[in-house]
Amino acid sequence: MRHPRHPPVRSVLVDGALWGVLAAATGYGFRDAGGASPVVDLLLPLSVLAVAVPLSRARPGAAVLLVNGLCALGLADTATPANAHVLSLAVVSCLLGGRVARARGPLLVLASCLAVDMTACAVLQVPAVWWFYALAVLPAALLLPWLAGRHWRGRRELVREGWRLAGSLEERQHLVADRARLTERADIAADMHDSLGHALSLVALRAGALELSPDLTEGDRADLAELRGTIADAVEQLRETVAVLHEPRETGTGPSGSPVKDTVEDLLGRAVASGVPVRWERRGAVPVLPPMVEHGMYRVVQEALTNAVKHAPDSKVSLAIDHEPDRTRVTVVNAASPGAGGSGQSGGRAADIGGRGLTGLRERVTVLGGTLRTGPHRGGFRVTAVLPHRPPARVTPPGTGTAVGSAREATERHAAVRRSAHRRSIAAFAAPVVAAAFFVPAAVYLAWQLTTGVLPPSRFDELEPGRSRTELTRLLPDRAFPYPPDHARSAPRPPGAACEFYRSGRDLFDQVDLYRLCWTDGRLVAKDTVKATDTGRKSG
Repeated sequence: MRHPRHPPVRSVLVDGALWGVLAAATGYGFRDAGGASPVVDLLLPLSVLAVAVPLSRARPGAAVLLVNGLCALGLADTATPANAHVLSLAVVSCLLGGRVARARGPLLVLASCLAVDMTACAVLQVPAVWWFYALAVLPAALLLPWLAGRHWRGRRELVREGWRLAGSLEERQHLVADRARLTERADIAADMHDSLGHALSLVALRAGALELSPDLTEGDRADLAELRGTIADAVEQLRETVAVLHEPRETGTGPSGSPVKDTVEDLLGRAVASGVPVRWERRGAVPVLPPMVEHGMYRVVQEALTNAVKHAPDSKVSLAIDHEPDRTRVTVVNAASPGAGGSGQSGGRAADIGGRGLTGLRERVTVLGGTLRTGPHRGGFRVTAVLPHRPPARVTPPGTGTAVGSAREATERHAAVRRSAHRRSIAAFAAPVVAAAFFVPAAVYLAWQLTTGVLPPSRFDELEPGRSRTELTRLLPDRAFPYPPDHARSAPRPPGAACEFYRSGRDLFDQVDLYRLCWTDGRLVAKDTVKATDTGRKSG
């Protein structure tokens, strides 16, 4: 059975505080307007706000429609269209922009609100000021706070993605450090195998040769035999150490590339001094090789000699180094060991210590962009490596590549959020400018029409029917009021008279009494007062 989800205490407290602020504004507006109906003008708005404020979390668009309904209901007020509900409308519209990422749905909500307001004005047949309020003030209360909310949401997303990017970069650093440690362990294992293993093999070969010397006593031969056993144990311990340190590396990893102090000539000299029958030759012009290639060639020769000494100690070894214009070929061949029955090195033994000798060598050569071929050859064994003179750039290790890819995705996501936040900021700051450019001239023009067609009551009292317009010009405003209500236009008038209307005050948002002056042949024949609260007229 699923239990209903309850909002957290913090959300309830925030919604309660917001409702309290909006309720206080609504109560102040009710008292200031002197509302005659507490149920319609106070209790109904408070109830709607009590539903709209918590609803704005799950359905912010529905909350905007509810509060806009209060504003549309306020257009039916015959005194003024302005009320405190416009503040509530701006607040829930801002919440709509901050809680909904997409723009299409909220724009449809805002358009629906404007359609409701325009329909209310048309049905109620409100005066021009009401239309201006519905076309200027209410759209501003809807659009501008919504843009501000979107700007606020964009800034929050930018901060959140910034922290996420920082976490991804930190994770990448940890992964790179871990991968570097694993690579270092693998390099240590490879160097131990190549250098120490090679040296132990030569020591074992030298001990075996001394054991056959006719000048030794039986005790000396026993000591040499024990020495060879100790070396064998050391090789086994080395194998176990390499197995622990060695981390299988894929194509992306490689040796450290540090230069080797010894040269191939030094390596072969030590082998010959130890009794290894080596014959070698170098063909072609010797190029200047990069340290990584020089190191790789050294390791190829070292590994091949180590295998030959270990698995065919009495066989002859031939080495050929061919330098071509763009690559170097290294070929090491050892003949069949006497008494081996022509089998040469078996596949299981050729792999050397723990099966890692030739495998690690193949990894080194592959990283340098070369190839390594090994296998039996005329009863013996052959190792052939081709090394390019220009190794490829190191490929990012697999673990590091994953970290880099994750960091790159986080960076791209952060950049996208930053661009979105930038666009929202531009819209939030540009929209008021555009709205001002559109509404301010209209508002100024309407205010000019309302304030220039004002006839003060004192001057209205001085107007006497029967006098000519020329005589009364000094008392009349420059313009008549162009937006009288329909009942004032349709009121009975003297036959053949043309009537003009003037406002009795300069209040822009409150209704004021209208004065009607009727003229016939340039003479004032009648003057009336059209009350602001009813359709009656008071004749002068």
